[in-house]
Amino acid sequence: MEYLNQKWKIWYKSLDVNHDGTISMADVEESRSKFTNLHHLLGDKAESVRADMEKWWNTYILKNPTKEVSESDFLADLSGQYTKDKAAFVSTISNCFNEIFDVIDTNKDRSIEADEFVIAFQAFGHENEPVVRKAFELMGPKDGLIPLRDIVNAWITFVTSDDASKPDPVKQAFETGF
Repeated sequence: MEYLNQKWKIWYKSLDVNHDGTISMADVEESRSKFTNLHHLLGDKAESVRADMEKWWNTYILKNPTKEVSESDFLADLSGQYTKDKAAFVSTISNCFNEIFDVIDTNKDRSIEADEFVIAFQAFGHENEPVVRKAFELMGPKDGLIPLRDIVNAWITFVTSDDASKPDPVKQAFETGF
């Protein structure tokens, strides 16, 4: 469980988009705004993405949009879900990452290129582009693309696998300064 707690702390910090030490609607607003602006989304497309992102945040991260989430609350929630029913936890996390990466794949080609990857992570407060590009390379792109399924599976492994011997490109990316 300690290995998962280490990874969940990393995930928590990655979700604190405005780097204020808590996760709140301010993080939701910043990520939605950055994402739609960096992708130059307008009108109905921008509104659809904003709505989908807010739904994701409220369903999987905040759970109550009127409250801030502390790191200890975040860890307790994940630990409780994991301990209660690991299969259900994996299913929830699978849905979580399938949904957010479906939003991030704005051109719906079911793959992510380096620029899409950079924009997605800039929207979540990761501004160091060379490090984000290195993280992209750690995912093993082929012809400059990573299948969306590979990225989703990597994130599911990052959040759900308690096996420290299993390759974990997301954890490795964060360890490079991501």
